Amino acid sequence: MPACAPKSLQATAAQTFYHTARLVIERDQTNHSNACPLPPNALRSIMPALNHDRPLNPPTPELIERFIAIVGRTNAITDAADQQAYLTEWRGLYHGKTPLILRPGTTEEVAKILALANEARIAVVTQGGNTGLVGGQIPSEDATEIVVATNRLTAIRSVDPTGHSMTVEAGVTLAAAQAEAEQHGRLFPLSLASEGSCTIGGNLATNAGGVNVLAYGNARDLVYGLEVVLADGRVWNGLRALKKDNTGYDLKDLFIGSEGTLGIMTAAVLKLFPRPAEQATALVAVPSLDAMRALFENAEQHAGNQLTAFEFMSSYCLDLVTRHVPDTRNPLAAPTPWTALIEVSSPSTDGRAATTLERLLSSAIESGHASDAIIAANTKQQRQLWRLREEISSAQRPEGGSIKHDISVPPGRIPEFVTRADKVVEKIAPGARPVIFGHFGDGNVHYNVTQPPDANKADYLGLWAEMNDAVHAVVVDMEGSFSAEHGIGRLKRETLGRLRSPVEIALMRSVKAALDPNGILNPGKLVSSS
Repeated sequence: MPACAPKSLQATAAQTFYHTARLVIERDQTNHSNACPLPPNALRSIMPALNHDRPLNPPTPELIERFIAIVGRTNAITDAADQQAYLTEWRGLYHGKTPLILRPGTTEEVAKILALANEARIAVVTQGGNTGLVGGQIPSEDATEIVVATNRLTAIRSVDPTGHSMTVEAGVTLAAAQAEAEQHGRLFPLSLASEGSCTIGGNLATNAGGVNVLAYGNARDLVYGLEVVLADGRVWNGLRALKKDNTGYDLKDLFIGSEGTLGIMTAAVLKLFPRPAEQATALVAVPSLDAMRALFENAEQHAGNQLTAFEFMSSYCLDLVTRHVPDTRNPLAAPTPWTALIEVSSPSTDGRAATTLERLLSSAIESGHASDAIIAANTKQQRQLWRLREEISSAQRPEGGSIKHDISVPPGRIPEFVTRADKVVEKIAPGARPVIFGHFGDGNVHYNVTQPPDANKADYLGLWAEMNDAVHAVVVDMEGSFSAEHGIGRLKRETLGRLRSPVEIALMRSVKAALDPNGILNPGKLVSSS
């Protein structure tokens, strides 16, 4: 039985942290009746405090002029009308205010901005393409935070086809990075619906996922090195294009997924891959989610590592897209409860991808795991099939309010999750319409719930927190994640504090306190300061 020693809580901050962490771990691993309970306020005691004895300051007119001098007046935005594109999250959940938007063009300018902001204790919010879905890129409503937009950091610094790497700046759009890799006969496989607008810096700040995670991994898996400006203006140059570099802590992984709370990424060395010589794409009618699971297993057995995408969507998703998105149609002969979008790639041009896809589909239809399938005959038809998947999010808007969930569970448990989530949603909002789609092979489900047809939008969106809590409770009970690929931002910050262990939150806050002791970087996002 661990000893309960209250006086240990009066030790140094580091001793308190590690002692209490040990007690929490022991409590998790032993019978609760035999473990030492955390004393009152112990959670507060194990969380390292940021330097908030002096609050952050609003920028004075004098400071604003000093910031403007760093980037030049043409790259500073102070007019409220000109600022609007930077201040509203695309779903309309967050509307921020700022006295100043800065658009630096070099790493050195970013460093000067942060050095001044840290000295004056001015809050800084970093923004890439403003495509984030959790509010992490939007400043607060009190107009005390300045915005640093990275959309002028657009240089492709180098490409090494032999070493399969490319160094790009943070403001390069994902589509531009893909196109540059293609020009050199290589593939940068990160792929999102917003790739024409989202930037590499934003992709890495949120550890973006997308449709190719099954074969290539998340954004974190596609990076060799980073260049990062720290909160005090120092620059860490970690732009090493090395497959093997076992020299201490892997610092880049602290910043990837940190949502601008630990530093500003200004450049990255990206991993490139050989381009597939051919790809075969099919839209498949599937009778149930249990059949979808069997179809996925069948696809893996037939295609192995040549299976590069396995997306799924409900019949309601296709109905929304074909009704609300021009020039789209469902090519399947009959309605089906579920649809899979499968892609097989091959390094050769001998028709192997198409042959593999045809064999796995024949097997699936014979076994009853699929009832129909359409294989794209050319690149144009491939794009048409992919558009059915990529337009789902935009097709929801005309139907009214939509409450979003970006969750992950083990792939084999997706049918169970959907069944359980549908039940709790129906109790909270009878008649609400789940819009269910995602990346089956990753276990990532976008479980968006559109309002009932006759509901008041504002009243329905007022159920957001209650519905999120209920759906996330199902996810946690299934040992899943309530944020699979969109991040935490403002939207899920309180949920993170509730659903992650005290030790986990304390570790995050320790990192934050070490790298940003004044708390100037994206305050109020990801990890709360108290």
